[in-house]
Amino acid sequence: MINLKDYEVWFVTGSQHLYGEAVLRKVAEHSQEMAGALSQSRSIPVRVEYKGVVTTPEAILEVCRQADREPKCVGVITWMHTFSPAKMWIAGLSSLRKPFLHLHTQYNKELPWSEIDMDFMNLNQSAHGDREFGFIGSRMRLNRKIVVGHWKDEDVQAQLGTWTRAACAWHDAQGGKVARFGDNMRDVAVTEGDKVEAQIRLGYSVNGYGVGELVKYVEAVKPPEIDAQIGLYLDAYAVGAALRKEGKQNPALREAAKIELGMRAFLKEGGFNAFTTTFEDLTGLIQLPGLAVQRLMADGYGFGAEGDWKTAALVRAMKVMGAGLTGGTSFMEDYTYHFGGNGMKVLGAHMLEVCASIADTKPSLEVHPLSIGGKADPARLVFGVGSGPAVNATLLDMGNRFRMLVNEVDVVPPDMPMDKLPVARVVWIPRPDLKVAAGAWIAAGGAHHTGFSQVVTREHLEDFAEIAGIEFLAIGKETNLSEFRKELRWNDVYYALAKGL
Repeated sequence: MINLKDYEVWFVTGSQHLYGEAVLRKVAEHSQEMAGALSQSRSIPVRVEYKGVVTTPEAILEVCRQADREPKCVGVITWMHTFSPAKMWIAGLSSLRKPFLHLHTQYNKELPWSEIDMDFMNLNQSAHGDREFGFIGSRMRLNRKIVVGHWKDEDVQAQLGTWTRAACAWHDAQGGKVARFGDNMRDVAVTEGDKVEAQIRLGYSVNGYGVGELVKYVEAVKPPEIDAQIGLYLDAYAVGAALRKEGKQNPALREAAKIELGMRAFLKEGGFNAFTTTFEDLTGLIQLPGLAVQRLMADGYGFGAEGDWKTAALVRAMKVMGAGLTGGTSFMEDYTYHFGGNGMKVLGAHMLEVCASIADTKPSLEVHPLSIGGKADPARLVFGVGSGPAVNATLLDMGNRFRMLVNEVDVVPPDMPMDKLPVARVVWIPRPDLKVAAGAWIAAGGAHHTGFSQVVTREHLEDFAEIAGIEFLAIGKETNLSEFRKELRWNDVYYALAKGL
């Protein structure tokens, strides 16, 4: 499972020696207090470590190098308590490889109107100290998040928390490993991509493995292990008599348990945090992994069907961003539409592989025919999803860049029960509506596979895209299709020229 408390961000304050040692002591005192309070904030999932007041180019370079070397550090928060001449920061920021956030705040919330003097003014100079620092970030064209407001305010701490979650996901991706069992679904375009460029740009490696290699792990599973695994299923899910011991579907369930245990062993031994499967390559497996995929996703693994490694890696990143929050994240697909009365809606589902972390009730463990792939009837969890806001996100290889596309949606109850649909499913209304959202999604080249989440937000994903230096496009309540098409054209021009900036 993913525990973000294993990570930390460094709080670094800028100043200079111009103001004297008394001022610098006060700057350090304030900064230490602020870092401690932020570390205790319910909105920030990681530790915030105070890393001192830096006043020289040498000190700045050293703390940036230390941040890069520290495995637990996922990013740096910078703040200028006083005026910190920005040329001092060039070497350090040029060296820094970890994400950084510029916090534009000040220690005091209110001005002491009747008592304010030049001592106060010299100490509290964030209003222009941060502008000097902001210039060098822009001049160097550095990706960073800028948060403005008082450090004690809930909205400021929420923004810091969102960014730290994105920074954790980025940290997790560096050296992350995606296992592809089989290849891409034949003749499908959007699930393909440049795996070498992905590793250069996004940090994770993608490698293929023959299904026969997985089968060796599956066949090594012993009957007592299967018995214990089925015991876990009986405790966690609603299981009918046909799947229980002596039931006619029990052999299918035992096979599903065997596949899960084999996959777990393969992924753990190889240090993978995401994986893909495809129903077109199942040689040696009796059934398409369904239950196994659902349960592995629930434990934090990323997943993409039909060889879709970009979605697998994205789902993993979203799992990290949402760790510890109430709700879940899953692989998803826009499957079919409702164009009739009561408003236009999307039915999201997949053949089998939807994560139970998004379930609104106790999932039902069932075995049904798949009617695709030519294999035995697979086990799967069947459930619905509760109402509320959510996002669908996809990652695309546009040839000269990666593009992240996000649609904000609202999950709604189905108009009627879907008792004959034996898969996990969710119904949503895209923002601003289906006509505009689908038109914008298709114009942007959006994939049919997505990462779906009721805990990860547009802001989390935008922060991640900013850290990664990739294109970000959002479809929400404010989207106008004509303006969205213009944004696509502007972005094409920008990314054609950006490498020369």
